[in-house]
Amino acid sequence: MPGTLFIVSAPSGAGKTSLVRALVEREPGVTLSVSHTTRPPRPGERDGVDYHFVDAATFERMVAEDAFLEHAEVFGNRYGTARATVERELEADRDVILEIDWQGARQVRAAMPGAVSVFILPPSREALEQRLRGRGQDDEAVIARRMARAVDEISHYDEYDYLVVNDVFETALEELRAIVRATRLRLPAQAARHAGLLRRLLG
Repeated sequence: MPGTLFIVSAPSGAGKTSLVRALVEREPGVTLSVSHTTRPPRPGERDGVDYHFVDAATFERMVAEDAFLEHAEVFGNRYGTARATVERELEADRDVILEIDWQGARQVRAAMPGAVSVFILPPSREALEQRLRGRGQDDEAVIARRMARAVDEISHYDEYDYLVVNDVFETALEELRAIVRATRLRLPAQAARHAGLLRRLLG
């Protein structure tokens, strides 16, 4: 039985990356798809762990080869999810999480209608701005751009299957885990896993 593809989106600063990493650490059988990007690494980021960092020419070649399940441009940088990597993980019965924006989510849903999507909300605009400032990586102009983009991103919340508010981290994490576990208990997946048991019970 193949795994499930989970899409997780959120405005920058909502805590999506921290939640997803904690989910992968605590929930067996869940893996995170590592995206390709043309942006330079931030301090502490590692190639192949946080992102696959590639140049613009390599990214364009992958687009031409239809190697991406989805790709988008954000703040002048390109981001994409490699199709082959995701398909390989799903076929190995692992659940795969994509951390992507609403544009990418639309592309993935069109290509893989069985994907389950989750949108992460911050508890308030003030909290979101505070988190962005707390990073200490951006100047005022960039923060203003990110806040404007956050409002646009949040406006697409109703395209998703689930909505999680990241106010208390542990609560939001448990809600994410509940979504993954409930999805695994859906009838088609359970019927495939327990085909032998069902035959014995009904025989």
